[in-house]
Amino acid sequence: MNFSVKEGCFSYAENQTVLDHVSLQINSGEILSILGPNGGGKTTLLKCMLGFLKFTSGHAAYDGCDLAQIKQTEFWQKTAYVPQAKSQTFPYLVKETVLLGRSPYLNLFQMPNAKDKEIAQKAMIRTGIISLAEKSCAEISGGELQLVLIARALAAQPQLLVMDEPETGLDFRNQLLVLQMIEKLSKEDGISVIFNTHYPEHALEVSDKTLLLMKNGKSIFGTTKKILNEQNMSAAFGVKIKIIEEEINGRIHSSILPVSLEEEIH
Repeated sequence: MNFSVKEGCFSYAENQTVLDHVSLQINSGEILSILGPNGGGKTTLLKCMLGFLKFTSGHAAYDGCDLAQIKQTEFWQKTAYVPQAKSQTFPYLVKETVLLGRSPYLNLFQMPNAKDKEIAQKAMIRTGIISLAEKSCAEISGGELQLVLIARALAAQPQLLVMDEPETGLDFRNQLLVLQMIEKLSKEDGISVIFNTHYPEHALEVSDKTLLLMKNGKSIFGTTKKILNEQNMSAAFGVKIKIIEEEINGRIHSSILPVSLEEEIH
């Protein structure tokens, strides 16, 4: 699997550039994080990548084929989208919500069969939420709901998982649960993951590659360690950044400290 964006540009209005020649590429089993300041175009980029919006110029491609040439049903059998849990309201049981992930394989009036239900159950087991199957989505925590949405996405058996700020609004424990799940899906199941995040530490923790959106729609792309350095993040966010690293149990963990505002630097 290879997914790429080539020279993607987007504007909501003339002379109001949001994305300026953005390019990225992700292969099977890789994790790509997208970071940038508020209003920098992170969600807009996801929408363009998924076909919800059209690039003004440039394009996204799946295995070298322009997305515009791929049938929607075929695309959504390969790709699953996980929206922000905090903005969702589901009046369904957890098992019913996860089963909705089988929709790309069903005709308009076709009901899920035994195989679909088995796949949905395996997705709940994979994400550790099988004990919640009979509960209403309105009665579970934000962290649990985020895992339900991931399970729903996995029920589509995708090659590419696209997630919009999956750890935002969660406490430390649930943030770790989501990050560990992303890592497992990538390293153990070979699923490629693209996720927007406000947390550079999370990108440094799990991502192979990073796209950092800069000012005026510009961006830089590459390996996470190369892109998320103090200089690049200071330029993107307008603050002086200090990265502190510490090795714990053989793994390097990074903390990002915003030291001062850009105007204070000068």
